[in-house]
Amino acid sequence: MKTPDGFSVTLSPFKRPLPETAPVDAKAGCLYPNNARAMMEARSRGFDNCIVCDAVGNVAELANSNVFMAKDGVVLTPIPNGTFLNGITRQRTIKLMRAAGIEVIETVLTYKDFEQADEIFASGNASKVVTVNRIGERSLQPGPLFRKARELYWEFAHS
Repeated sequence: MKTPDGFSVTLSPFKRPLPETAPVDAKAGCLYPNNARAMMEARSRGFDNCIVCDAVGNVAELANSNVFMAKDGVVLTPIPNGTFLNGITRQRTIKLMRAAGIEVIETVLTYKDFEQADEIFASGNASKVVTVNRIGERSLQPGPLFRKARELYWEFAHS
């Protein structure tokens, strides 16, 4: 897995398409241009990645991976609502955390929720489980729930 150095995120002005306008529940060419322009815009402002919302303003995912946050000892992640790929690594990470007794809630989340999070991390095929070390201008440290999720995934991958 990629080293857990972390990366920075910001809010993207670009939105995820609705299921009626593009096949958003699969890796599809129609999503990649939107993801790429969101990432390029974030990088032009000095960020590594960005939180992308759905058409009504709820957090969907990052430009290139699924996103989690922790608040008061509970892990929260956007509920699959048809606007993002419910990735295999995301599903595995949730399953592993729940099996370890960690409360994971799939729910509607806003960017403000992430701004107020105790910790933020991402999951995806390329990075597996990696921490977010900055949201906007607020620095974050890798937290215990991220560390546990990463440890659980590492154990799974090497079993």
